[in-house]
Amino acid sequence: MPHPLDEYPIHQAAVSMQFPATGDRGFYDRCYFNAHDRTGSIFLITGLGVYPNLGVTDAYASVGRGNRLVSIHASDALGDDRLNQKVGPYRIEVLEPLQRIRLICDADDLGVGFDLTWDGSFPALQEPQHVVRNGNKLMLDGCRFTQVGTWSGELRVEGQRIPVSPDTWVGARDRSWGLRPVGEPEPPGRWAAENVRGMWWLYVPLRFEDYGVIVIVQEEADGTRVLNDARRVWPAASGRAPEQLGWPEIDITYRSGTRHPERAVIHLTDRNRKPIEIEIETLGSIALGPGTGYGGQEWTHGRWMGRGWTEGVVHDWSDPALAAGKPLMLHDHVARASLDGAEGWGLFEHASIGRHDPTGFADFTALAP
Repeated sequence: MPHPLDEYPIHQAAVSMQFPATGDRGFYDRCYFNAHDRTGSIFLITGLGVYPNLGVTDAYASVGRGNRLVSIHASDALGDDRLNQKVGPYRIEVLEPLQRIRLICDADDLGVGFDLTWDGSFPALQEPQHVVRNGNKLMLDGCRFTQVGTWSGELRVEGQRIPVSPDTWVGARDRSWGLRPVGEPEPPGRWAAENVRGMWWLYVPLRFEDYGVIVIVQEEADGTRVLNDARRVWPAASGRAPEQLGWPEIDITYRSGTRHPERAVIHLTDRNRKPIEIEIETLGSIALGPGTGYGGQEWTHGRWMGRGWTEGVVHDWSDPALAAGKPLMLHDHVARASLDGAEGWGLFEHASIGRHDPTGFADFTALAP
């Protein structure tokens, strides 16, 4: 039978819209949002994804406050109406494409609820194609757009109501689609056994009052760049195209005995070769393992949990057993930024896992002096 989306002239391949152009089980299409009040004391990360070749859709919301991480997860069978982005108590309404999005979560009984509206401060920016291979194995082939903006509405955490207003609450969001490891893990095979390597990743979308800055870098263990982009985004009314900011170089100050980035300086250049330096201070953070579905617990993105499945879970980072795995996780940090006297806010997403020659980490056990 045809799919409801087949009524619209949006086809990209000679198949019904119910089928991705590839039969790869790792095909995904999902969104990510973060929100914070600029203090770093409270940080929300949330998103929804669909996995057509797995027949699964799911969503999550995690709120970090100090050592406490309160999360809800929802998963279900993927239905025909993908324009209705809803999983259990969680739903997303596109009020104005690429500009205003409403997120609703009615899981207060599980610890997290909200009714929040996103408003993009600057146009969404499409990032370069992201391709990662492990040996000959294609691990990731993704497309993504990013946007910085503000929030309004209400956040509810364990019975506490927190008003959210755009004069204080800011954040970043993205939509991505393509291929990546999702669902139940595949057997590791040769490439996992013979290509043990590190990962150094940096993703920094920042919102200043007059513009946004998006920096994204991924390096191999020897420092080779596999993804590299830095651009400034101007208001739509200005008519200015995004400004390329050269080849970013990053100096990170790690907390002694950890790989926790306390501060950073991002070195950029404009088209006239004028140096641009962004100073970053990290505040509160969430480890993208427990709570958010990015690995590290029973539920992960795309995993079949049965129909109508939901759960609430609390993680306490003061638990030594949980904290032991924290250095090997991707972390999202609230970032306060300074550029030529202007103050900005946003995300400093970073992972330094395994060997990374430019920063002197020799292996998975190496930590900052």
